[in-house]
Amino acid sequence: QVQLVESGGGLVQPGGSLRLSCAVSGDIISIYTVGWYRQTPGKQRELVALWGSGHIVREGDSVKGRVTISGDNAKNMVYLQLNDLNPEDTAAYYCNYANHWGQGTQVTVYS
Repeated sequence: QVQLVESGGGLVQPGGSLRLSCAVSGDIISIYTVGWYRQTPGKQRELVALWGSGHIVREGDSVKGRVTISGDNAKNMVYLQLNDLNPEDTAAYYCNYANHWGQGTQVTVYS
């Protein structure tokens, strides 16, 4: 069994940055690939970025150039930083590991 817990969401003004955390626990050996996704009501969940082997392997088109992901295998933590936020980044953000999902953390960008 694997559990993921996202945190770090909140209210941010346009142009700001936010760092989200994903804590992975349970039946894991090591964190190889973690995906960050986001979803707004009525829309499909979309990829923000896929992180594997210590670097970003894929970015979503809407966040290209604005996202950084880092990981701490000793703590089983993965961090997503999204810069230059705009209202279109408002969404619930989820992390995914081995087809397991967390409960999400809400990010709201307001002016």
